[in-house]
Order: sequence, then structure tokens, then C-alpha cells
Amino acid sequence: MHGDGEKRVLLVVASLASFLVPYTVSSLNVALPAISASFDIDAVTMGWVTSAYLLTAAICIVPFGKLADLYGRKKFFILGNVLFALGSLLAAISWSGPVIITARVIQALGGAMVFSTSIAIVTSVFPPGERGRAIGIVTATVYAGLSLGPFIGGVLTYNIGWPSIFLVNIPLAIIVILLTVLYIPREWAETGERRFDLTGAVLYSVMLFGCIYGLTLMPSLSGIIWMVLGLVVLALFLWWEQRVPVPMVEIALFRKRPVFLFSNIAALINYAMVFAVGFLMSLYLQYNRGIDPQTTGLILIAQPVVQMIISPAAGHLSDRIEPRILATAGMACTTAGLGILMLLSPSTPLVIIIAGLAILGFGYGLFSSPNTNAIMSSVEIQHLGFASGMVSTMRAIGQMLSLAIAMLVFSAVIGTVQITPLVYPQLQESVNIAFTVFFIIGLIGIAASYARGTVREDR
Repeated sequence: MHGDGEKRVLLVVASLASFLVPYTVSSLNVALPAISASFDIDAVTMGWVTSAYLLTAAICIVPFGKLADLYGRKKFFILGNVLFALGSLLAAISWSGPVIITARVIQALGGAMVFSTSIAIVTSVFPPGERGRAIGIVTATVYAGLSLGPFIGGVLTYNIGWPSIFLVNIPLAIIVILLTVLYIPREWAETGERRFDLTGAVLYSVMLFGCIYGLTLMPSLSGIIWMVLGLVVLALFLWWEQRVPVPMVEIALFRKRPVFLFSNIAALINYAMVFAVGFLMSLYLQYNRGIDPQTTGLILIAQPVVQMIISPAAGHLSDRIEPRILATAGMACTTAGLGILMLLSPSTPLVIIIAGLAILGFGYGLFSSPNTNAIMSSVEIQHLGFASGMVSTMRAIGQMLSLAIAMLVFSAVIGTVQITPLVYPQLQESVNIAFTVFFIIGLIGIAASYARGTVREDR
């Protein structure tokens, strides 16, 4: 049994850690033009400042989650926060584009450890009747990071400079580490023989790298080659995982648990259609509309603020109402918000832009907590680490796909050139095309979300 005091500390620690990554990502979107100017990098390379983090995290989350199950989730949670702080320090003192991209890779290794363990620890401590509310609170802190990120990032970039965005992470990470070491004596790890599927982990990493990196290079020949390699290794990975005694990925869960399968698909689609919104809107507002970073941050805050308000209530409701109903309604609202944004022009009133972002945020908040609750509640306790890893993996892959779609559109319409007034019309066209693609993906996501069935039937 877990006491109320331990539950509260765990919730605080998980929430603080869950704040760091989305804060960095959302604040970085506002700072990208300033970073581009500092290092003279083009639009596609600028996208890799974010993509390097997402690709690394997507590859590492599931293997790290499995290792954490075997050797201790608390150990990996602490190490993840240490690496995230070190990566933040390197990013702040970066002197070139490759250096800041390397720093983002280090941050991603830490972020993968944090997100592969935090939800699993919360789920193992809070019983089903309290789980949705706890997950909702942790999810709300994610949205708090998203909410405060654009505003704080805009203010810091405008008044101090973009390196200060990364420096803010360091004291927060130290607080999380100290609270965990001093006030959480318990460790969570599997007992008995410890066996890690190293071959499966290597195949999984190569498969994801080939597919996702190839997508970012499309439609070039090298992109096609990487995609084909990734798909070939995917087939080999699936073959291997069904034959190894202790697989890294529990393929049977996807086959036997429709809620688990379709909830993960819905999460992937949701992040794929939403994540690049901040990136695209930051460029649109600062370049096409001539708005400064500080004001851009204030406008972009509309989406995550609504998410932060809605998420805890949605998580609490998902303990009483089937997640399929809430999550599908959320997906529909998100798609409606994208429908507004895909009609943007250089003269769209700001009130329309803010309304579109708010509707999108409402849908996102209504979707995420119930969907996560559905995933975590559809598996047995021994699979919580894997399920937590899949939640974060779907987030990372979806975010990477979202940014890859935006970068693909940029490559096709703008090319590998710096964004100057000469290409502002092409930038506007790129934003409209990307939002149209995301709107179509949202329509598919509504169907996938509704197809999941109910948690009680799945169990």
C-alpha cells in the first residue's frame, strides 16, 4: 500500500519532470528564428533543432522503459533528469548549429528516461478509481509547460536572448532530483531473472530511425532508400519479437487488446496532427505578420492554456465515462480547430487565430488524459512499464511525423534557403498546405479513436 504522503510527493515529482520537456519544446518554437539568425541556418536545418530531440526520444523510450522495469524505474527517472540538465547547459552555451543539435540529442536521452518511467510510477501507485485524476494532473503539467513555454520563451528571447530558455531547465531538474532522492525511498523493478532483448532493441532502433529519418528526406532518393530499409527491418523485428522468450515489445498486447491498439494509434495520429502547430504558427506570426517573439508567445499561449484547464477534468471524467467517448469528442474538436487554421492568410484577424488555437487546445485537452488512462488501464501491472513507454513513444513518433510533414512541405515549396521577405509568399503557402494535411489526418483519427471499444470489454 502507498500512503497519501508518498502519493503526493510522487505526483509533484512526476508533474515537475513532465513540465520540463514540453516547456523547452514550446519555448524553443518561439526562439527558432533567433537561433537561425545566430547560426545562419536554413529552414530545414532549423527544423532539426527540434527533430533531433524527437527522433532520439522516439528511438530510446521503449528500450529505456524496458530497462527501467528490469533495473529500477526510480534510477532511470533520476538519471534522465541529470542528462536533461546537462543537455540544457550545453544548448545554452552552444556556438554552432551542430553543437545545439548535439545538445538536443543529450536532452532527448534524458527526456526518454523520464517519460518512460513517470507515468508507469504514477499508474503503479494510484489505484484505478484515482488513476484518471492523477494522470490528468500530470498531463495538465505537460500543458502548463506548453502554456508557459511560448510566453516565457518569448520574453526571455526578446529581452535576454535564446540561451536563457535552456538555463531555466537546470534549477527545475535539480529540484526534481533532490525531491526524488530525499523523499522517495521506494524503488520499482521486476523481481527474478533479468533478461533484456538486445537484438530486439537494435532492430527496433534501426527500424524507427530508417522510417522517420527517411520521411524527413522525402521525396529524395535517399529518403526512399531509408524508408524501405526501415520497413524491411520492421518485418524482421516483428518476426524476431514473436519468437524471443522475453520480447522487448509485447506484440501480443496489440493483437489481444483492441483498446490498447487503437488508443495507441489514436495517440500517434493526435500528436502527428497537432505538434507542428506551434512551429508553423511561430514562423507565420513572426515572418508573415511581422509580430515580435514576445507577442507571438502571448498569442500561441491560447492553445496550451485551454489544454491545461481541460485536461484534469477530462482525466477525472475518464474514471467514470468510457475514454472512447471523451477522446473521440476531443479528436473532433482538435480537427475543427485545424480546419480554422488551414484558412489562414496574411490578413486573418488575430481574434480568429486565437479562437482556432483555443478550439484546438480544448480538443487536445479533452483527448489526451482519457486516452492515456485507456492505454494504462487496458494492461496488467507487469506491463505498465511497457505501456508507459508506448504512451511516450506514440507521442515522440507522432511529434516527429508532424514536424517531418511540415519540413517536407517546406522542402517542396520553399527549398533549403533561409527565410527572407522574398520567400514569405511561399512560407504562407507552406503553412496552408501543412494545416490542410493535418486536418485530413484528423478525420482519420476520429475514426481510429472511436474504433477502440471499451476498457471493460477489453479487460
